[in-house]
Amino acid sequence: MYKSGIKGFPYHLGINSLDEIATREDRVAVLNILGSESKQVTPTSHVFSGGNVTFGTSPGRRGQALQTSAGDIPVYNNIREGLADGHTFNTGVVYLPPSGARDGVAELVRVNPDLRKIVIITEKIAVHDAREIRAIGQGFGIDIFGANCLGVADSWNRVRLGGALGGDSPDEALIKGSIALFSNSGNFTTTIAQYLATAGWGTTTLISSGKDIYIHYAAPDFVYALKNDARSKAAVIYCEPGGYYERGLDFGKPVVACVVGRWKSRLTRAVGHAGAMAGSGDKAEDKEGWLMQAFGVDGVYTPERPIVSDKGAVVTNIAHIPAALTEVMRLNGVSPDFSPRGSLALKAWMANDQGLELPPRIALPVVQAPAPYDAQLKALSLQVGAVIARQNMKDASGASTMDPATQVTSVHGHAVLDMALEPLEAIFALPLVHEIAGPQDRMMLDIAIASEINLVGDPALSAADAAREAGNSPNTVMAAAASIIGPKRVERALACARALIDLFAHSGMTDAHDESFDVSAIPTDEKTRALFLATAQDAEDPRPPAMLAAVRARGGKSVFLKFLDTLGERVSRDAILSAIATTIAWGPLKRRRISRLTAETLPWYLRLYGVMIGASIPGRHHKRGSLCGVSREERFSRWTMADFLCLALIGRKPTEHEARPLQILTGLLISNGPGAISLQGAKGAVSADGPQTPVRVQINKAMVGFLTHTGYSHGGNGFEGMAFLLERFQGIDLKDPTDPNHGIDLAGIAKSFAEAYREKKAIAKESGAAELRALPGVHHPVFKGKPVNYDPRERFIAKFMEERGDYNIFHAYYRELAQALYDSGATPYVFCVNVDAIIAALLLAVLWQDYRSGTLTVKDLETAAFNVFLYGRMIGAAAEIDDHLNRGRNMDMRAPQENCRFIV
Repeated sequence: MYKSGIKGFPYHLGINSLDEIATREDRVAVLNILGSESKQVTPTSHVFSGGNVTFGTSPGRRGQALQTSAGDIPVYNNIREGLADGHTFNTGVVYLPPSGARDGVAELVRVNPDLRKIVIITEKIAVHDAREIRAIGQGFGIDIFGANCLGVADSWNRVRLGGALGGDSPDEALIKGSIALFSNSGNFTTTIAQYLATAGWGTTTLISSGKDIYIHYAAPDFVYALKNDARSKAAVIYCEPGGYYERGLDFGKPVVACVVGRWKSRLTRAVGHAGAMAGSGDKAEDKEGWLMQAFGVDGVYTPERPIVSDKGAVVTNIAHIPAALTEVMRLNGVSPDFSPRGSLALKAWMANDQGLELPPRIALPVVQAPAPYDAQLKALSLQVGAVIARQNMKDASGASTMDPATQVTSVHGHAVLDMALEPLEAIFALPLVHEIAGPQDRMMLDIAIASEINLVGDPALSAADAAREAGNSPNTVMAAAASIIGPKRVERALACARALIDLFAHSGMTDAHDESFDVSAIPTDEKTRALFLATAQDAEDPRPPAMLAAVRARGGKSVFLKFLDTLGERVSRDAILSAIATTIAWGPLKRRRISRLTAETLPWYLRLYGVMIGASIPGRHHKRGSLCGVSREERFSRWTMADFLCLALIGRKPTEHEARPLQILTGLLISNGPGAISLQGAKGAVSADGPQTPVRVQINKAMVGFLTHTGYSHGGNGFEGMAFLLERFQGIDLKDPTDPNHGIDLAGIAKSFAEAYREKKAIAKESGAAELRALPGVHHPVFKGKPVNYDPRERFIAKFMEERGDYNIFHAYYRELAQALYDSGATPYVFCVNVDAIIAALLLAVLWQDYRSGTLTVKDLETAAFNVFLYGRMIGAAAEIDDHLNRGRNMDMRAPQENCRFIV
């Protein structure tokens, strides 16, 4: 049984006209008013509607209030308490969870005889509960809107009830006019209203019907009220698959119907709206047919085929609604409500092409945004660099990712295989500028590292030597030095970087290498000048003039160095380092590839790079004016990162054939993704300091975290492959491992070892002894199971070497060995030669001559293998440190207690 309403309906319908749906006389009570969605939406509705919310409920929060600019809204435990305090209402808005929606509706109806309307925002209400809600509304004569809707609104009355129609600024979207809107989609209700304004059409009543299984106020109810609303000359309806609400309707007024969701006919479960899944005969195509029949048209309206009648049109793209409506109304002799406001053409309010040259058809011009967005965009334009949202970064990274199929890691979108082919200066800059550095920036980085690598007289070198003499591993030696480069050691350099960014941020300078930029217009007060100028203590430092001379000798260009030159006095090393760092960072900073925080801290990373590499060179080689016998002028003016790393490994400048493998090795070792133990150590150190207060994060400590999380099993294990190769080539007179005409029977050596290995495996199996230790360099567990297996990383480097005509006897031996193990029956298929093998082969070839001559011992080879790992991985560590510093939350690396186990 239903309570009687309008005659002629087989169910209760209390609303006669659209102008009754949302009025200035309506008073509202909101259930769960302090819930997350209501707290965002209700204040805007309340203010827009002239203060129509009388109270709200939130169990256990009686006495609290929801603050709005139109006055506070009182909160009670339940509806009865609010009524007892003298508040009245005729409309209830339900923001309760699905399980509580039915009881909330029952409470509204049971305790308030004046109730006339309910708006249910809640989505995914159970079908059983939805049926009961329908029965309650019918039995008590209540009109219900929803569920799963964004409420209703009236542009004439300036009212919205529940939900967020019109968004945060309903005054802008709800423009008085002559078109009524009825939509299954809440968000599209607002969007369609905004689209209509571009053709000069305003709105009367807007209804977000929702699209749960039950639509309580459906299309037939809307059509009835539309006919009786003198304000509404036409309507737009937006409908999705599912239900027969639109079938057989006599609209009585012109209508444009947008039918969407043809793709949903292929679904077997609901996506988005629970009721938007077609059953039998209610697909999108079916609804198009019903509506075309109602309008007397034989097709869907498109700009190319504008099929309309004076009754209406069917569209399948909301962007076509304004034009279709205008054409329908023209046939009815009705003009738009006002002059068009804007257009639907794509208009760019801002642009960031990341330095790319885009084709003209997609290189859109930037246009002036309308108010209030123009003021907001102006404020944003003053923002320097990217703004990155913070989140929990445990076991997550915005810097690196590993492809599970190939095991190839990428850092800021660049695969380590590709980076292995780039100059070392380019990849040392990558983690901090997120781009492969160009020639000018590479040269600047070389000079910056050159100025930091000689540690003579520096406490960092004393710490490193003390750690070395105590018998510590190479990572511990580096960590001892890095721990000395704390905040006080970089305080001035970071202040200089901040000052340079402040001075040039809004100067219009976009290219930091364009020295035609007029730096004389940059205002500088005495305090800022003093920050850059050398102190009496700096006067004895020979490095600043050497750095500037090296920039000139290498043809370097920097607006920031030019600016320092205009100060007319000697500047400090910190000032020059910060100018170099800001030059490298400026392009990515202006393109918002990196944050201002990253640009400001870049000098700290550059200093750490130099100190950590320098610390791997024993203190006896650090002299005033020279390092390992190489003069300051030579290092500053001509040396590259590859030269510095090779100097640290073998004490001399490398040949081209030595430098290239070292470059490849370093690139390959940059990262294995954020799950690597070493990078977890770096991230944990940042997390413990608290990245949400960036000034407290000690970047050197994070580098120490990376270093202390390396060791002989993770980092030092690179020597295992070299030791294996030394055993195989023991007693063989190998003069040059890069000469393909070596005359050595590699296949025979491999066969001999493979047969011996097979016998050892058989004996171990027969005796029940433990399985033989895996051979270093072959059989990676990810790449196995096929007749012939390959590690794509090894294949990539092998192909590159082959194309260049490079040869490596140790790599060739590994390939022979993988085949020989299979041929001898030692393995069930051809194992892959993995990336560890090629790392061992390349490094041993670089060090072979020095080892063969006795300059390097086996222990030196082990140290070199460990250091090469550290040189590469410090780049990956820098990427993770900077990423966690920008994105992470305090203490986000800790493991939840429930994931921890106690072992008895």
